[in-house]
Amino acid sequence: MTDAAPDRPVFIEADHVSWTVQDADAVAKFYIEVLGAVELFRMGPLDAADIPVGADGRDWMASHVNVPGACLTLIMLKLTANLNFQLVQYDKPADRNATLPRNCDWGGHHLGLKVDDVEKAARYLAAHGCTPMEVIDITEGPLAGKKNLYIQDPWGHQLELVD
Repeated sequence: MTDAAPDRPVFIEADHVSWTVQDADAVAKFYIEVLGAVELFRMGPLDAADIPVGADGRDWMASHVNVPGACLTLIMLKLTANLNFQLVQYDKPADRNATLPRNCDWGGHHLGLKVDDVEKAARYLAAHGCTPMEVIDITEGPLAGKKNLYIQDPWGHQLELVD
């Protein structure tokens, strides 16, 4: 394979998906106990007020995560064999937005998880506080015979189950 742009780095693989959550401990506990995730590590709280400012006068959080004055806690989970799932809880700044985007909103997102049986997974997750939408039974096109389902975890984060 030739590269038309020799200065372009090689993007090898995805390392992790990150969600900002209200309560990282509670969300991590759910994904560990209900979905079988494994905690890899946690860091924090890391507070910009406790970290020396850089040579340019900006605080560490402004320079590194583009959130001046932030205080954050990070928990890294191994969610599946090929997916690390990072949960970040910001306790500062005070003006952070606490509303999750809808799927149609800019920045809207969902986490797609492949399962052996969409309807079985939906029943299991509903029994553990998740809110399922209606199953999408695909009858035509390249995905004919497949089922998908959007479901919200107990905090309203969007998941999509696919078989």
